[in-house]
Amino acid sequence: MKKLFFILLSLFTFLLAQDDGEIAVVPGDTTKDPGLKIGDVAPSWALMSGPGKFEFLKTWTEEKGKKLRKPMTQPNRYVVVLSFFATWCKPCMKELPHLQNLYEKYMGQKIKFFLIDITEATRTVKGLEDVPKAGPFLAKKGMTMPILYDSRGVAKKRYGAKTLPRLYVIDKYRIIRKAKKGFVEGEDFEGELSEIIDQLLAEK
Repeated sequence: MKKLFFILLSLFTFLLAQDDGEIAVVPGDTTKDPGLKIGDVAPSWALMSGPGKFEFLKTWTEEKGKKLRKPMTQPNRYVVVLSFFATWCKPCMKELPHLQNLYEKYMGQKIKFFLIDITEATRTVKGLEDVPKAGPFLAKKGMTMPILYDSRGVAKKRYGAKTLPRLYVIDKYRIIRKAKKGFVEGEDFEGELSEIIDQLLAEK
């Protein structure tokens, strides 16, 4: 089973242009990429974080002039880093340890990190029926970042995550400040993200 899993990882992974690095194509995805770019308002989402529990983007960041979702109990605006992934995505596995390092580095500051899992949204695809579930799979790898489950692929569609990993950094006013496709071996992933995170945290 383990051998078959790694064969599948290779099957759905390939290299694109150097700008995108290594990506995994979401198989059978016919949705249209909305082409989100830096400066766009990040689409809202409400995603399950556990049985009967949901996380909302608007709890942490919202457009200028608009109130957060729960201003009485959570009045502070946060920077949000989110990355779409699936357990069958080989380049995602390379990105995850770096995200985990950043998550630990900025713990306690006004920033939220979320992994948006689309494993279940692609489980009906031939060859992906038996891939591991995200929660136990990531726990074994020592990942403690919050996981949000996009089991119907709604957020995936809104953000155009037709390839993985797909990462977005969103400022305190719900504006996309970084949009990144794929993973590039040898790049200073943590350094580049730290630079923009520090900048956004310093903004009022």
